[in-house]
Amino acid sequence: MDNLRGAALMVMAMFGFAIEDMLIKFMAGALPVGQILAMLGVGGALVFGTIVRFQGQRLAEPAMLAPPILIRAAGEIFGTVCFVTAIVVTPLSSASAILQATPLVVTLGAALFLSEPVGWRRWSAIFVGFFGVLLIVRPGMEGFSPLSLFAVGGVLGLAIRDIATRKASVQVTTMQLSYLGFLAVIPAGVFLMIFSGTPPVALSPRIALIFAATISIGVFAYYAIVAAMRVGEVSFVTPFRYTRMIFALIIGITVFSESPDMPTLIGAAIIVASGIYTVFRERKNRAPSAASLSKPGVPR
Repeated sequence: MDNLRGAALMVMAMFGFAIEDMLIKFMAGALPVGQILAMLGVGGALVFGTIVRFQGQRLAEPAMLAPPILIRAAGEIFGTVCFVTAIVVTPLSSASAILQATPLVVTLGAALFLSEPVGWRRWSAIFVGFFGVLLIVRPGMEGFSPLSLFAVGGVLGLAIRDIATRKASVQVTTMQLSYLGFLAVIPAGVFLMIFSGTPPVALSPRIALIFAATISIGVFAYYAIVAAMRVGEVSFVTPFRYTRMIFALIIGITVFSESPDMPTLIGAAIIVASGIYTVFRERKNRAPSAASLSKPGVPR
């Protein structure tokens, strides 16, 4: 029963993230990307900063300057800037499909930099998943769009964030990490506006309402994914992350009139299948005691 509850919460979280992406794409028609990033950073930092203080924790402490925390912040900045840009300038369905490769890159990075054991089956699944990404991006082919590389950059940045999270000190709580992640995005958005020469735009009542909904739904999705990881077994719940791809396809087709071609659909299916396979291989190889001690990273 706990696993089913965890799966339901994970599906709700993925639905929330898909809606959040849709609302960001809506705002992009009226606001520059840098302003959207800065606003999301301010909104998220205020929400999670308030939670941190409510829990009696500090907003700044020496442990936050440790190398893993700083690397995590850098990955958060790069990944968020790239993925939000991908949502704005490329079809939502293809950007979301490429994002599903993030767990594969995390597994690769954990093997290379954290010395975590990865057998030949999971190595094979990783490379098959990367082939799925190539099917979507199609470098050097007629359907290639350089803008799709923003989504690839998002995958790399968010993978760096998740890998660094595994090495972060336990003195820094999940809520503090979330607060720091949003805080780091604020100067990145401001710098992007200065670099691109785009002045800030006043919010219309409609855009202000969309922004408020974006922050609210994003916070709800975050809580749902954390609750999912705590309620059910990580190995059982994690595959339901890939429902985000289904929601993104539905939204892309029905809301933005996107028409994903066959290579994109095949590539997305390959990525999802590879990701689910690596989860089940990890579940099979992990000792029961280790599984019970697993802790989730900060999601997105």
